[in-house]
Amino acid sequence: MDKLVRIKSCRYGIEVHLNPEVPFDVLLEGIASKFSDSARFFEGSKMAVTFLDRKLSSEQEKEILELITEITEIDIVCVIDCDEDNEMTYKSIVENTLTNIQKKDGQFYRGTLRKRQVLESDASIIILGDVEQGARVIAKGNVVIVGSLYGSVHAGAAGNKEAYIVSLTMQPKRLRIGDIDGKRQIIYQENTGIKGPKIAVVDGSRIYVDPLID
Repeated sequence: MDKLVRIKSCRYGIEVHLNPEVPFDVLLEGIASKFSDSARFFEGSKMAVTFLDRKLSSEQEKEILELITEITEIDIVCVIDCDEDNEMTYKSIVENTLTNIQKKDGQFYRGTLRKRQVLESDASIIILGDVEQGARVIAKGNVVIVGSLYGSVHAGAAGNKEAYIVSLTMQPKRLRIGDIDGKRQIIYQENTGIKGPKIAVVDGSRIYVDPLID
């Protein structure tokens, strides 16, 4: 089965190497066998997963994820696309934020939020995609965007000023944490001097934007 599926661990989860040539049904059999043999090692684990070596459709990816969770007790918190340019950024976001949000306290949304779409959460939320201009995110906890933020985000919507907002690119129309509004011009000016992912937090009576990675 090693020729069909190989599993490698990394700091932020597991890498699943998939044979690119065999039919998909044969690949599923290999995945089932491989994870059945390894199930006891993953019991109760929370991790991110990266699929490598084979291009998967969204439906195929979903089918594989359902198979893995059925066979093992892995809590897959997110799927990270393999992109060499962003690999270290994704790893840092996972290590700095995703691992601190337990499943019972957070939600995950995969996809881009487009104009007029509104996403609400009673907890923290991690968005694997962009928040485009005209879209809104409202969460009682933290908001982590593994993508670009051009729309509006309200974190700590129940009044929690300790909440934070993280994004790879942060050029929002509006930021709000608790009952504190971020001034768009100040946020824009702070962004110009920061490269890489950013985090917005409340300090005193205003919102500041800082590098996520020092």
